[in-house]
Amino acid sequence: MISLSNTKRLLASAATGLLAVLVGCAAPPQATNLNEELPFEQAVAQATDGLAAQTQKMPAFLAKVEQLNKRPVVLDPMLDAVTGQQTAATVLLESRVSERLTTSKATPFEILPFQSANLAKAQFLLTGTMTRVEGAAANRKRALQINLALTDLKSGTVVAQASALARDEGLDHTPLAYYRDSPILVKDKVIEGYARTSATPPGQRGDAFYLERIASATLINEATMLYNQERYVEALGQYRSALATPTGEQLRVLNGIYLTTAKLGRTAEAEQAFGRVVALGIAYNELGVKFLFNPGSTDFWSDTKVSGPYGMWLRQIAKEGTAAKVCMNVVGHTSKTGSEQVNDTLSLARANAIRQKLSAESAVLGTRTKTVGMGFRQNIVGSGTDNAVDALDRRVEFKITPC
Repeated sequence: MISLSNTKRLLASAATGLLAVLVGCAAPPQATNLNEELPFEQAVAQATDGLAAQTQKMPAFLAKVEQLNKRPVVLDPMLDAVTGQQTAATVLLESRVSERLTTSKATPFEILPFQSANLAKAQFLLTGTMTRVEGAAANRKRALQINLALTDLKSGTVVAQASALARDEGLDHTPLAYYRDSPILVKDKVIEGYARTSATPPGQRGDAFYLERIASATLINEATMLYNQERYVEALGQYRSALATPTGEQLRVLNGIYLTTAKLGRTAEAEQAFGRVVALGIAYNELGVKFLFNPGSTDFWSDTKVSGPYGMWLRQIAKEGTAAKVCMNVVGHTSKTGSEQVNDTLSLARANAIRQKLSAESAVLGTRTKTVGMGFRQNIVGSGTDNAVDALDRRVEFKITPC
């Protein structure tokens, strides 16, 4: 005789094993008119409700197996897909999405903190991004596409995905402390995989590179939260724990170790950590560093609290570039303020200034570098605010090229 508890376990096992097939048979998400820009709150509601509605189309027996309990979900903090950063706006997005999902009467969810212990408890992974929509029309310049996805943690299959277009009105895009303090652009293959997963249609697998690193991502998230709370000793311990995992050697981790050791005044450790950041960036064939210059000048920012580490950064870039025996293009960028001609000239002058400083550190590297001025043609943010929001637009990139 089979007990009731054994029956439930058998049904649950069958449900999990067939999930990839089931979501493939589910009705596709309702089409969203991406030309219709909605107020932010309305756009979030539309995308969230669309996500929840798709889960209701799963077979009825799957809901019975769950006994109508709330479905456990872990939420990997939402990102700006263009910059790879967490901002005040992405925090607001995840707050609104979480609130709406947990209070849904039709399909209630339980949002669990993004911690390693919760990966075994949760059935789904929730991800979400904001992406600036490029377009010639004036009314499209400040539009944001919201992408949300629910991915089955066991199979890696996206079970629901929804999008909406929001007006970028009154939103605060200031990066959180970790990203604001970061000397580099931390967007890498993991971040790109997160963004791809958030836009993946139901029935297809999420990005494998990203999903394979979920366990280490929980440690990185905890460390970054501690950094944002100015708990630098604890944050450093968590970053080191993340680094010790099989998939922990990521830009976000090495950058976190640099930031925390610098905050703790451990100068030698900070320089060593930054060297590892540079080496990994070179291995990825691209490294974007945020050098801040005085307005209209090739001189570094006068406030040494900001520009004090620049000499060390350049020393490590020269050292690692020389050791790797690579050739590089030094590409200068400016924010979108002023005329195109002025910014082209200024960005090239700044790239030349960086190249000269690198040559002073390593003569051989000076012979293997060329300079390019891109002005504001490759802005990442493009707000033209000239503050922390668009700091990434005023970067110098080191792009690896064939020698």
